[in-house]
Amino acid sequence: MEYRNLGSSGLKVSALSIGTWVTLGDQIGEEAGAACLKAAYEAGVNFFDTAEVYAAGQAETMMGAILGNFGWKRSDLVVSTKIFWGGDGPNDNGLSRKHIIEGTDASLRRLQMDYVDLLFCHRSDRDTPIEETVRAMTHVINQGKAFYWGTSEWSAEQIREACGIARREHLIAPTMEQPQYNMFVRERVEREYAALYRDCGLGTTIWSPLNSGFLSGKYAKSIPAGSRLALRNYQWLRKRFEGPEAEAKIAKVKKLAFLAGELGITLPQLAIAWCLKNPHVSTVITGASKPEQVVENMKALDAVKHLSGEVMARIDKILANRPVPEPDFRNM
Repeated sequence: MEYRNLGSSGLKVSALSIGTWVTLGDQIGEEAGAACLKAAYEAGVNFFDTAEVYAAGQAETMMGAILGNFGWKRSDLVVSTKIFWGGDGPNDNGLSRKHIIEGTDASLRRLQMDYVDLLFCHRSDRDTPIEETVRAMTHVINQGKAFYWGTSEWSAEQIREACGIARREHLIAPTMEQPQYNMFVRERVEREYAALYRDCGLGTTIWSPLNSGFLSGKYAKSIPAGSRLALRNYQWLRKRFEGPEAEAKIAKVKKLAFLAGELGITLPQLAIAWCLKNPHVSTVITGASKPEQVVENMKALDAVKHLSGEVMARIDKILANRPVPEPDFRNM
């Protein structure tokens, strides 16, 4: 396993990690989840990601029980959760000081932990001033309930504002962002955040490296039974796999699959390895419902060596979506 610094911090996270969105409490139960987490840990994964909203809290409960039952040394693990959607009450959602503090306490109870290593603001909150959120996150860290805080799917402008407030008020700035990043979703990570890696030391824990399954190749012909798109609660996601836009993506997926075959690797391994090639990616969060999938995903680390400059250029030609870099006004 390769370990990378989380942005400019001293924390090291495994280049490949495992998340619990869709899986724990939705697709699989605790026994299957334990097998997946064990396979990841044995492969050298130290970063395990969840959120208060995943399976309405059941993902946290299951992951906490699984990690506790294995008895792994807590200091060997990097555990994260995310706060935003905590329930139906008027103060159970968002990034107010009240929900951040109470939501974190509730997550820790479900996880059966005294602290999480990383605490994310799962989305931005237009109803709460960013300064209130920065102050609340600083409080949580000062209380020892989290070591670092970050954002998920915030705009570069919002992250920069949070960093500015922290600097001005001597508070703790966000360390990391958790954005979607894959061959089909590139703009934010490659273009919008470009200056933040330099100016704020931002790290990224990217999710959906397979674009919700598009880059697995398994949806090229139909929706397999037992897949996430077959779940009743994920019909909103299924709509993305229908229509002309989806057909155009599937055509590209077939070309990428052919390239992967030439390289002697699978399409998912190619897609994950492509994400790992980006030096601003601290870790790639993978998902799995079977330990065999975990083992196959971990092989993406070895697949990186196949992605030469020539191969990366071939991928860009197939995708035809490389973002245009932001102008650097410092050099003008």
